[in-house]
Amino acid sequence: MSKQRELNQIRDELDRIDHTLLDALSSRHQLIQETAALKKERKSVLRDPVREHEILNRIGQMAQESGVDRYFAMTLFRQIIDYSVRYQTDYLLDHHNRRDRESLLRVGYQGTDGAYSQQAIRSHYSSRQNELMTIGFETFREVVEAVISGDLDYGMLPIENTTAGSINDTYDLLHKHSLFIVGEEVVRVKHCLAALEDVPVSNIRRIYSHPQAIAQCSEFLSRLHHTKVESFLDTAMSAKKVLEDDDLSQAAIASEAAAELYNLKVLQRDIANQKENFTRFVVVSKDDISCDSQIKCKTSVIMSAAHRKGALSQALNMLHEYDLNLTKLESRPSPGNPWEYLFYIDFEGNLASPQTAEALEKLRAHAGFLKVLGSYPARIS
Repeated sequence: MSKQRELNQIRDELDRIDHTLLDALSSRHQLIQETAALKKERKSVLRDPVREHEILNRIGQMAQESGVDRYFAMTLFRQIIDYSVRYQTDYLLDHHNRRDRESLLRVGYQGTDGAYSQQAIRSHYSSRQNELMTIGFETFREVVEAVISGDLDYGMLPIENTTAGSINDTYDLLHKHSLFIVGEEVVRVKHCLAALEDVPVSNIRRIYSHPQAIAQCSEFLSRLHHTKVESFLDTAMSAKKVLEDDDLSQAAIASEAAAELYNLKVLQRDIANQKENFTRFVVVSKDDISCDSQIKCKTSVIMSAAHRKGALSQALNMLHEYDLNLTKLESRPSPGNPWEYLFYIDFEGNLASPQTAEALEKLRAHAGFLKVLGSYPARIS
C-alpha cells in the first residue's frame, strides 16, 4: 500500500469520526432544548456551578484514562457547557419577552466585514435560530441613529477594554439618546500585524488601525522607530485599506480573521500590550426588555449625585445594603455642566426582583439625576 493511499484512509477515518462528533453534539443540543423548556415551566435555576464542577472533573479524569490531554478536554467541555447555558438563557429571554426566534434580525456595528464588533454580534446571536443580517457603519453615532429610526433592530457597541479602558463615545451616546441596554458580549481581542506579503516587519513604513487598537499595541509600536502609525476608522477597514492600496510598505493592526478575509499575510501575532485583552460590548435597542427571575442579570444606570455632602457614598452604600455587587463605576464630565460629573454604574441584579427595584428607588433619593439603561443577562465570558 502506498503512503498516499494509507494517508487517504486515515483521513477518511478522521472524517468519519468528525461526523460522529457532530452527530453527538446535535443529540446533546436536542436534550438542551428539552432542558430549557422544562426549566421554563419549573422555574429552575439555569446554572448549577456544583454540577458543572463535577462534570468537568469527571471529564478530566476520563480524558486522562483515555490518553487525551486533560486540559484540552476540560477546555472543550467548558465551552460546550457555556454554550448550553447561553442557549437556555436566550430561550427564556425570548419567551419572556415574546420575541420571535426565527425572524430576521438586523444588527448594526461600527466597522466593516471582519471587525471585532461583527465577531461580537455573531457570537452573541449564535444560539438563536434567527436569520442574522450584520450591517456596518462608519461611526457609533450612525449605528445609534439607525436603531432609533427602526432601520436596525439592535446595535452592538464596544463599551470597555481591559487594556485601553472605557470607550467614552459609547457612554456619551447612552446618556444622550433614548436607548436601552438589552445584552452584553465579551470578545477576546488578539491583534496581529498584517500586510500584503510576508515581508520583514522592518520593511513596514506605515501602519493603520483604530485608535483603540493602536493604544492597546503601544509597546509593540514603540519599537518600530521608522514606522508612521495612523488612526483609521476601524481595524477591519484598516486591513481592507492595505489590500486596496497594494503597497508592500503598509500594514494594518487587525484580527487574524480580518487578515484572512482580506487575503493579507500575518507578520506577527498577539502584539497587544496585554495578552489577556478583552473588549466588552453592549447590545442597544430602542425598546426595553424584562428578564425572567431565573436569569442572572446585570443592571446599568447613569446618575449624578445630589448636591449635598456624602450623596455619592450614600448612593453606593444603597447597593451594599441590598447586597448588590457593584461591577463597574465610571465617571464622565456632564455635558454642558462644567465641573459636574455623571456616574455610569453596573451592578449584579435584576429589576424584576423586588429587592433590586427597592434598592433602585432608594438610590433615586441620593441622585440629582438617574437614568436606568436596563437589566439584561450577564454574559458568560
